[in-house]
Amino acid sequence: MDATSRAVGTAPAGVPGAPGPERPVTGRRVPAAPVDPLAPYLAADFPWYGLDDGWTGRRWLGQVGAGPGGARAGQAEGGADYGSLGHGDEPAKQPEARDSRRFAVVVTVARRPGRRSADNTGTLEATSASSAAWLAGSGLLAATWPGQLDRGLRQDWLDQQSNLAWDLADDLDGPGWSSLTLPVSGLPQPFRYRESEYGWVLAGEAPGVLLGAYGRGVSAYGVGFGAVPDLAAYHGR
Repeated sequence: MDATSRAVGTAPAGVPGAPGPERPVTGRRVPAAPVDPLAPYLAADFPWYGLDDGWTGRRWLGQVGAGPGGARAGQAEGGADYGSLGHGDEPAKQPEARDSRRFAVVVTVARRPGRRSADNTGTLEATSASSAAWLAGSGLLAATWPGQLDRGLRQDWLDQQSNLAWDLADDLDGPGWSSLTLPVSGLPQPFRYRESEYGWVLAGEAPGVLLGAYGRGVSAYGVGFGAVPDLAAYHGR
């Protein structure tokens, strides 16, 4: 399993499109130029995947991240290692006693070979389907806020569940997962799939990339995936 997966998954990139810090100019403070939220997606060196045309609902941009040694998402030199595209309802801004959101999020992970770490003190394993499973599992946890937990207890819950998600992702052939075949660009593709009280997670492969996905309120058995020809569909353009 990719040793970078957990590290980058527990420190997600900032929300694309958030305004940058202000910078002083001749005694005045002026806002930095806004960043195009599509820029980190367009700079990636791998194709992005989302739900195919069978999904007719809302689409939205998620987050883009880079592993150790890669550039932070949004920087001019690119360097993205993974990112997500959302479908349906966006993540809740605050805890909800009854969370009725329906969503499915597709996580695209670049195929990366084993490589040296950023500080040149060790090596990082190649990315794998387990990398996609971990990012999808941690994404589901981040999008799920049990209404009965206050903010203080939520971190303990998140740490506990994240450790469980890590162990499960590292054993895709284990009893915690089942097999599911879904279309990718119209062709059947095997995935590993699991359900929990918080939603579902799956992981597999696609041409050129690794795929993960998570959702709730949307049946995983009815989704299909495809390369995204125009990311503007996720940015309301």
